[in-house]
Amino acid sequence: MSQHSTLPEGLSAALARQRLAEDGPNELVAPGRYERLALAREIAAEPMVLLLLACGALYLVLGDRGEALMLLGFVAVVAAITFFQRRRTERSLTALRELSSPRALVLREGGQCRIPARELVRGDIVLVGEGDRVPADMALLEASSLAVDESMLTGESVPVDKDAGGADGEAALLYSGTLVTRGSGRARVTATGPRSALGRIGGALAGVAAAPTPIQQQTQRVVKQVAALGLLLAAVVAAVYSVQRGDWLAGLLAGLTLAMAILPEEFPVVLTLFLGLGAWRLAREQVLARSIAAVERLGATTVLCVDKTGTLTANRMAVRRLWSDGALWQADGAPLQEELHALLEYAVLASHRRAFDPMETAIGTAGAALLANTEHLHADWRLVDDYPLSPQMLAMSRVWQSPDGNDFVIAAKGAPEAVMDLCHLPPAAVEAIGAQVALMAGLGLRVLGVARARFRGAPLPGNQHDFDFSFLGLVGLQDPVRPEVPAAIAECQAAGIRVVMITGDHPATAQAIAAQAGLATDREPITGAQLDAMDDGQLRRRLPGTAVFCRVRPEQKLRLVQAFRAGGEVVAMTGDGVNDAPALRAADIGVAMGARGTDVAREAAALVLVDDDFASLLTAVRYGRRVFANLRKAIVFIVAVHTPIVGLSVLPLVFGWPLLLMPVHILFLQLIIDPACALVFEAEPVEGSVMRARPRDPAARLFDGEVLLRGLAQGAVLLATLAALFALARRGGTADDAARALCFVVLVLSNLALIAANRSWDGRLLSAAPNPYFGWIAGATVAALAAVLGIPVVRQLFGFAAPGAPLLLLAVALAAVNMLCFAGISRAAVRAKRL
Repeated sequence: MSQHSTLPEGLSAALARQRLAEDGPNELVAPGRYERLALAREIAAEPMVLLLLACGALYLVLGDRGEALMLLGFVAVVAAITFFQRRRTERSLTALRELSSPRALVLREGGQCRIPARELVRGDIVLVGEGDRVPADMALLEASSLAVDESMLTGESVPVDKDAGGADGEAALLYSGTLVTRGSGRARVTATGPRSALGRIGGALAGVAAAPTPIQQQTQRVVKQVAALGLLLAAVVAAVYSVQRGDWLAGLLAGLTLAMAILPEEFPVVLTLFLGLGAWRLAREQVLARSIAAVERLGATTVLCVDKTGTLTANRMAVRRLWSDGALWQADGAPLQEELHALLEYAVLASHRRAFDPMETAIGTAGAALLANTEHLHADWRLVDDYPLSPQMLAMSRVWQSPDGNDFVIAAKGAPEAVMDLCHLPPAAVEAIGAQVALMAGLGLRVLGVARARFRGAPLPGNQHDFDFSFLGLVGLQDPVRPEVPAAIAECQAAGIRVVMITGDHPATAQAIAAQAGLATDREPITGAQLDAMDDGQLRRRLPGTAVFCRVRPEQKLRLVQAFRAGGEVVAMTGDGVNDAPALRAADIGVAMGARGTDVAREAAALVLVDDDFASLLTAVRYGRRVFANLRKAIVFIVAVHTPIVGLSVLPLVFGWPLLLMPVHILFLQLIIDPACALVFEAEPVEGSVMRARPRDPAARLFDGEVLLRGLAQGAVLLATLAALFALARRGGTADDAARALCFVVLVLSNLALIAANRSWDGRLLSAAPNPYFGWIAGATVAALAAVLGIPVVRQLFGFAAPGAPLLLLAVALAAVNMLCFAGISRAAVRAKRL
């Protein structure tokens, strides 16, 4: 039963701001920020920092105060860089949480607008509909077949019917956190945040930690394995060095240096930063990642199952054609014939006066324009009851009563076949109307049937089938394909991603829209009825060649998702309704519509398209591939950098050389490695070839053979260069301090060469897009290296002697040759994979 009341225009913006300041945000617990002191304690407890502190203490024991102080100063610099990176990631994720928080449709200053639910205040007028999560405690002002699931508060699983006014005249209450399962309504906010019913119970949902993603789990395993191996090897080196040279303190320093060289501390930092900033960048493109794991999985997507309305089309409907037996009107500026007045009149009566749905908005707009100044608009009629759309009956009816009439007037609209069924038409009439439906649908129009009935007496029947309906005609509405969709679908197909359209529309309408969008229409679509008649084997055989599924009920989407996944596909699925939630959860990547989607769909999905735009979904796939590709580049770089550092820590034991690397040297390199991974590789734009390649295998590992071999091969080249250079320099009479300085210069410059070579996966040095971070890091590194070599005090602390100009030119030349070798290794790896 429907109840109505005169509604206010909503709060003013100024009053809303005042109440928000008085009561605080509408949330149970304010999102906890990463406290600076807690972050500083966490960084201080990291293994690399502890190793550096141990080395500093050891230098003090050895009496080398200057070396100790410089080392401790570097510790502060490394900790500051880590602190900055962590804070940047935390700020990005906090901003993302705020963007992806629930939203509410409210009346403000006489107009409808969507605002974050946390900004709701007392007195706000909120519009709720099926699938919405009630954002605050509210008093119901208006309801249409409204039912609410209050099980999270009461434990009672049966939805509760809600009317705007009870027998005692008091408004029914809607409680924060409950779920609208049917109908729609408008309500006034009475309590927010901790003052709501849910808030008084407690913020049980706050502070739930997210589970690590598969890549994060894999990275944690690799770090633990490498760290364990490194500590064991460091202990062996310390023992051997001590026995060989009879100096236990120097042996301990050599072991600590090797442990610092091997420890792969960059892996978890890089992974966290890449996924966090990847989600933040997606949010800037109107795609909210509710699950960080979704960012990682996007690159493997092979099938996109998308809705038609609002995703492929603009979701801006307009009435383009009206038809009844013997009369036809088209939207070409002509007036509406008298014979079609009743058709449009009852289409308007079958729609909500304050429409949420674009289709009903279009019907109301057409009625206001074409029936103006006629007796066919009934602003004074009272809505008595309505029969909502259901999966079993794809039609809805609304029951009205005029101020001076005794009879109830019933208006129905819905799928033409459902409305014809309500009217119990003879086969000949069904055939004639069906031909007209096919003609209109073939033009890409959404076609609705309209009927009317009268009823006297009480009570009203429980089923709309029990009314004696007469068929009035057809309404054709057009929702144009978004202009960017054909190009986006073509890009998907070039990327090896198959796009499938799933819609509740008539087959001819679906095929026409699919053709306009660029989908394959050479195979017959599969209808919901055909889907019910197929067993799983038949469905699997039909899936490969079918791009259009029509007259599909929301619950059938789950079966389609399961069928695609059973065939080995990685499925991204869009949805917006309550019944879409199971399919969204079952998909590898559930995608909810932000503008027209329900809260239930948003909660079930991993991604939310803020603007419901298909092109945004393609952008998300592109970003997913970019994140995975850039992670692989960063890991190749990390492996390549650590290989010569570890080698130079071990070679002195093998050849009886003096120590080539000391903790301060590794710290200097860390100042290059960490920013390079965190800034340069994360900011690398997507390569053109990424969206021309097939989707990656979902079972592909981040640390696979190709990545490790590339990194080890590049690192081996650099290690061989450094070992040969030091050996030849000593043989040529160069002092150990000068030879050590020469090797260090080559190592630092070659690290920059590694960054340059690995920015492009195929090693094309000249094709890499501009990256300002690389320029900044290269400039800062060269300046710091010049300071180390040019300032006597610093040079002495590093254990260097200044190499002459010819040796420095040699170092630059060797770094350039190494860069060409690194790029050649990448190109060879790409060619080997293609063979």
